Amino acid sequence: MFRTLLASLVLLGGCFSISSAQTREQKVRSDKEKYEATGFWIYNDLAKGFAEAKATGKPLLVVLRCLPCEHCVKLDDELVESDPKLRPQLEKFVRVRVISANGLDLSLFQFDTDQSYAVFMLNADGTIYGRYGTRSDQTLYADDVSIEGLSSALEGALTLHRDYPATKKSLAAKRGPEPLFAAPEKFPLLAGKYGSSINYQGNVVQSCIHCHQIGDAIKQQVRSTKVAFPDDVLFPYPHPKAVGLILNPRQRATITRVEPNSLAEKSGFLAGDQIHQIEGQTPLSIADVQWVLHHTPASGGAVKTIVIRDGKEINLDLNLPDKWKRLDDISWRASTWQLRRMGLGGLFLKKMPDAVREELKLPESNWVLRAEHVGQFAPHNAAKEAGVLKGDVFVSFNGQEFARETDLLAYALNEVAPGTAVPLVIWREGKKHELTLKVPK
Repeated sequence: MFRTLLASLVLLGGCFSISSAQTREQKVRSDKEKYEATGFWIYNDLAKGFAEAKATGKPLLVVLRCLPCEHCVKLDDELVESDPKLRPQLEKFVRVRVISANGLDLSLFQFDTDQSYAVFMLNADGTIYGRYGTRSDQTLYADDVSIEGLSSALEGALTLHRDYPATKKSLAAKRGPEPLFAAPEKFPLLAGKYGSSINYQGNVVQSCIHCHQIGDAIKQQVRSTKVAFPDDVLFPYPHPKAVGLILNPRQRATITRVEPNSLAEKSGFLAGDQIHQIEGQTPLSIADVQWVLHHTPASGGAVKTIVIRDGKEINLDLNLPDKWKRLDDISWRASTWQLRRMGLGGLFLKKMPDAVREELKLPESNWVLRAEHVGQFAPHNAAKEAGVLKGDVFVSFNGQEFARETDLLAYALNEVAPGTAVPLVIWREGKKHELTLKVPK
């Protein structure tokens, strides 16, 4: 118990790392010095990693570690390397550490770009054994990742590699369709601002493409061609808990709890079930389950699943209705800051704890969202120009009331055209105030 708690405290510790004393520039440069000095990882050189994997016959482990992200989460690097079980497992892989998205082959490396620590386990020919790395909160992560969970995923990848190429056909769906652009710097939002590699001779930080900027670029590309956002873009990589599946972060795709009245409960899933296959794929982690959900249409359908229950294989259909992806929560995502600019004029709204609501003596129980942040500078300052202040409680947006910022964002982006003057009602100092927000174009 103590070791698991200790791991949780240091897991994904970008927010709590002692390296925060360094500047962002120093953090990137010291990371390079540290890992090149130890020699345990191939540093920022995927071509070398693939070549070595091909020459040695070992599987390839690629860690995408977004640096110098100060407000994100990651598996603590030193803990991973020193863990007595993980270290021998890591030594069975050719290990590559990639610390920027510049030049990343997006036809191969497709993942939830709001993660800051994403792991790929691959064959030298580019076949993907599995992914690892999940996040569903800005700061809380013990429910999503653990050293034990990573170890289990690595063991599963080693098993698939040992049986390769017999397993190759079953792994085909773990590789996605052709991307919009071959590499991040090819997106119009990023083109001309970034190169195919980071610049250690100049300003490293300004030359680095962060993973979440890929998500930003995808959303901007949609916004430039369409008024509304498809649910597949707005709600990427739905977390299993959105459909009621609470998976154990320390085991391989094993269900800890099924939420009452959820889609998962209605589909027959039970606590203790181990997901053996989902849409024909063998999941090694929560991230692998998210991969399948990501590619399940927003219009719904039956997700074919085989679970192990009491030692027996049970076939289940996870039945998903139309618009099921909207059950997920996107408010924690870094890429949501751009959506807040587009739809809410730079507002960040957060649900108030009950104690805060009682303190404010709100007359209505359904007023739960409060302005946590109001953008002060263009182009994130439309809400400020409308007169919204930090601490304002939101009563209605365009005549609609919302209990989640996620639902408000989806409405603002899909139901309100850019440039529209939207009436706002807010509660401030015991009174209602009517404001008008002009939705940015």
